[in-house]
Amino acid sequence: MNSLSKPQRVFSWICRLAAAGILLQTLFFKFTGAEESVYIFTKVGMEPWGRYGSGVAELIAAGLLLTPRMAWAGALLSLGVMAGALLAHLTLLGVEVKGDGGLLFVLAQLVCACSLVAAFLHRSEIPIVCRLFQPHHA
Repeated sequence: MNSLSKPQRVFSWICRLAAAGILLQTLFFKFTGAEESVYIFTKVGMEPWGRYGSGVAELIAAGLLLTPRMAWAGALLSLGVMAGALLAHLTLLGVEVKGDGGLLFVLAQLVCACSLVAAFLHRSEIPIVCRLFQPHHA
C-alpha cells in the first residue's frame, strides 16, 4: 500500500469501504434465512449450503478488504463471489428479484466495480503479479 499516492489511498479506502459495507449488510439476511435469500438460493439450486457458503466468503472478503495489507485478496475474493451473483442474476434469477426493482443486481455490480478498482490499485501487492513482473537476475 505504501506505493500508492495519497489520492490513490483515499480512493482505495472509499472503494473498499463501499464494497465491504455492502457485503456486510447482506450477511444478516443470508445467515438468518430471510425469505428473499432462501428464495434466491432455492432458485439457483444451492439452498442452504450456497447461502451459508457465500455468506462466509463475503464475510472473509469484507474482512480482507478492511485489512490494508490484504486488500488485494479481499478485492479478488469479492470479485469472484460477485461474479457468481451476477451470473445467477443474468441466467436464473433475472435482474429484479421478488420486486426489489433490481436493487440486489445493482449492489452486486457496485461491489464488482469497487473491488475491480481496489484490485487494480493494489495489483503490485498480488503475489503472482509480483513474481511474474519482478526483474529476473541471471
